[in-house]
Amino acid sequence: MSETRTGLRDITREAVRARIAAVAVERFDRDGFENVTVEQVAAEVGISARSFHRYFPAKEDAVIGDPARHRDALVGAFRRHVDGAPVWHALREAFAEMLGSGSEDDAETGRRSVRVMTSTPSLRARNLEKHQAWADALTPIAVEHLSGRDAGLRAQVLVQAALGCFDVAVTTWATGDDTDVVGILRRAFDVVEPAG
Repeated sequence: MSETRTGLRDITREAVRARIAAVAVERFDRDGFENVTVEQVAAEVGISARSFHRYFPAKEDAVIGDPARHRDALVGAFRRHVDGAPVWHALREAFAEMLGSGSEDDAETGRRSVRVMTSTPSLRARNLEKHQAWADALTPIAVEHLSGRDAGLRAQVLVQAALGCFDVAVTTWATGDDTDVVGILRRAFDVVEPAG
């Protein structure tokens, strides 16, 4: 019985987190990240600033989200795709799977999040930290599937190039008219596909 309650509590907590993040990101996108306070977001959601901080330790966290959740999903997808496929293709498919897993509501919040993130220096720095954590998790897996003397170097280059393609794709999607983020991502990967 307690497992069910915990599961429902977790679902409710995640729904509240998503609502707070959506309101925050919409305000940040409209008014500018630096111009909006936690108190303003909390009031709009109908909670206290203290409650906001129970869900998000810092204002930036409402935009960045949970880096570990995305990292774990990305690593899992990469592991599924890398067996029997070139590392570059597996990276492309892992990023495509991660991007394709959201709903339409998530997509609009995602577009706003990217616009806010690319226009705010502190968020760009936090995003780089997140991507480095992703690279730290993906690179050893890539090394396992490469051979030769420079396998470690090649793995690092492939993973960092994949992250670059991901960044260009989501920024293009967030600021342009093309709503097919996975299609944009695939085209970005095709531009720099390694020879051989």
